[in-house]
Amino acid sequence: MSNSQHDIIVKVKAEYLPEQSSPPDRRFVFAYHISITNNGSHKAQLLTRHWIITDGEARTEEVRGDGVIGEQPYIAAGATYQYSSGAIIKTPVGSMHGSYGMMDEQGLVFEAPIKAFSLAVPRMLH
Repeated sequence: MSNSQHDIIVKVKAEYLPEQSSPPDRRFVFAYHISITNNGSHKAQLLTRHWIITDGEARTEEVRGDGVIGEQPYIAAGATYQYSSGAIIKTPVGSMHGSYGMMDEQGLVFEAPIKAFSLAVPRMLH
């Protein structure tokens, strides 16, 4: 149920971490930097996260948990909360998408969707 009081915008920037990756071992490590902006009219708290991580061979892993990076931040109306985290997949290309479980100051729980974004090793020079 979406309405004007819940307007959470999630932006993601992902980057490949070659120094932590090991392609021969099928270990591709990515960092992702999230910015969550509350364009709604009420303060909201991020309670839970739900990620679906898919690698290039269509293997999916679901991750559910409380908060993000050990926090359950309150995001004031008009404010932005930012954090960085990481993911490891077995292929050079994959994607992630999901949602945050949020609660407004009236105690109403709602979902803030996270659009799919790519995890991809930049073109390697041969």
